[in-house]
Amino acid sequence: MNYLERFSLAGKRAIVTGGARGIGLEICRAIGQAGAAIVLVDLDETAARSAASSLVSEGLAVSHRFLDVTRSADVTALADDLNKESPIDILVNNAGVGPRAEALETLDEVWVKTMSVNSDAPFWCSRAFGRHMTERGSGNIVNIGSMCGLIVTQPQNNTSYIASKGALHMMTKSLACAWAKFNVRVNAVAPGYIATDMLDRFKTDNAIWHDRWIQQTPLGRMGTPEEIASAVLYLASDASSYCTGTILAADGGYTSL
Repeated sequence: MNYLERFSLAGKRAIVTGGARGIGLEICRAIGQAGAAIVLVDLDETAARSAASSLVSEGLAVSHRFLDVTRSADVTALADDLNKESPIDILVNNAGVGPRAEALETLDEVWVKTMSVNSDAPFWCSRAFGRHMTERGSGNIVNIGSMCGLIVTQPQNNTSYIASKGALHMMTKSLACAWAKFNVRVNAVAPGYIATDMLDRFKTDNAIWHDRWIQQTPLGRMGTPEEIASAVLYLASDASSYCTGTILAADGGYTSL
């Protein structure tokens, strides 16, 4: 057996939500380098166009589409449209938001938006693309959850985010069991603290929190988008062919404590 070939995505077609920046952009790069043709979708069409152009300049097969993942009808329409062209083999539900308000400070609209983007939207996407996958008898869905779906973080305790990611993890397990008979695998990566622009600013904006995060992580550092993208590549490929319903923690050991 050639084990490296099991990581190949040659001939596959993938869609990545929230793919214009950060972890999503790196996921596009990783699975694109593995041979997949990528449809990069994002709410920011200008950023999506720029990201896709950058990846194409690297020699990857990438197109872009605008999508508000919270609009169920639009998600279904895009899934039907893309699958008419050729099958979507891999769905990566990466789009998400991360409010940090404590429970008593969480406004109704913040709670609703967090659940809408982080929990509802991955279901709309999974249902829309999963319908084509189950009918075809093959497919692979990778959700981007969070270690916050496994434990409560400190010193911040952002209840809306924690609840949304916990829901996403259980949705992952439920769909994995429901669709295994159709040869559709559903897994999730649960990142820890990752050095994206959103978290890097805490080095100066809230050094106390940032330092505590590092102290509570056994590896003693933040992760990188590339490390999360590598985990997604594993779950998206045949290298993980016996994994479904798996929540793969990529958190520097944080949830081991």
